[in-house]
Amino acid sequence: PHDRRPVQTYVMEFDQAIVAEAILRELSRGGQIFYLYNDTRRIMEKAAALEQLLPGARIAIAHGKMTERSLEDVINAFIAQESDILVCTTIIESGIDMPNVNTIVVENADHLGLAQLYQLRGRVGRSDRQAYAYVTYRRDKVLSEIAEKRLAAIRDFTELGAGFKIALRDLEVRGAGNLLGAEQHGQLDAIGYDLYCRMLEETVRELQGQARPAPIATVVDLDVDAFIERTYIPDEGQRMDVYRRMANIGSLADYQDVLDECLDRYGEMPPTALALADIAYARNAASRFGFKSITQQQQNILLSYDESVQPDMGVLSRLISRPALKGRILFNAGTRPYLVYRQAAVNKREINSQLRQLFITMETEEQPDVYKKRVGS
Repeated sequence: PHDRRPVQTYVMEFDQAIVAEAILRELSRGGQIFYLYNDTRRIMEKAAALEQLLPGARIAIAHGKMTERSLEDVINAFIAQESDILVCTTIIESGIDMPNVNTIVVENADHLGLAQLYQLRGRVGRSDRQAYAYVTYRRDKVLSEIAEKRLAAIRDFTELGAGFKIALRDLEVRGAGNLLGAEQHGQLDAIGYDLYCRMLEETVRELQGQARPAPIATVVDLDVDAFIERTYIPDEGQRMDVYRRMANIGSLADYQDVLDECLDRYGEMPPTALALADIAYARNAASRFGFKSITQQQQNILLSYDESVQPDMGVLSRLISRPALKGRILFNAGTRPYLVYRQAAVNKREINSQLRQLFITMETEEQPDVYKKRVGS
């Protein structure tokens, strides 16, 4: 909906006074309320208790055990604003757009799944009005670890378009399951989504007979300040997410995507963050070309090949012959071959950008396949 606002979400122990105040506030501005009580056996008792708590409020009941005709009549009457509070079950999880309903109260939320809670919260705030969600659990109840994680996720991810983050957290909480069986649990929460996907890809390749050596872990040791300043991204969770995105930069397109996203979300990137992105791109590109380390020696940069890699002489010869790099790239073909990039560190602020540009140049000469050059492969 146009001009929609994020739903203000409160996760808390059930407090009758707070709930009553929230309902009265919504009624005072002419709005309506969903009161979710997911127990059809006691839903009539809950409606009666609300009538005593809120005299004068018009209360209706909706649940899945009602006949189709009676349920339709209740919903149509609620849409026509003939009732103020709809005491209901999760039957409203997917339903009609009701812009006038902008407060939802959920009892015993720890019994519901994360995706359910997200869908239920999405039933309110479907206009330009500020909406509120009160996600409650029984007072003094000791929550399980999984329930705590679900409630923390619905509390933390309130921004519009957070569905993917919610789904990802749900995947981490419940596990990814066993692809080759009926089990619905896994160890995703222990290793993280990215590592899980990487391990899964490697296992599938191995089962298909396409196993390949692990990529070289390139070490970069340069006299460069490369980090994300707290003043640039104050939120720790978001800052760690950008760190993760930068660490996974695998191509020039990935590099540009990260820079564009940071510019859109946080503004112009400071030099230290740009340096971190440059080095991340260079490290992953160096791994593909077979370099095990990138170190600085005064004003030069030394790129040492891994012992198991045979340098691609065609790429090197074309690189060395480039006019802009002529006389600045030296290749030593000894027992431990390496490249020297001369005068790359004259200006400390440009080391990272020059290194990034070097690998962009190398990749334009030829897209390497390091694995084919490995000894014994």
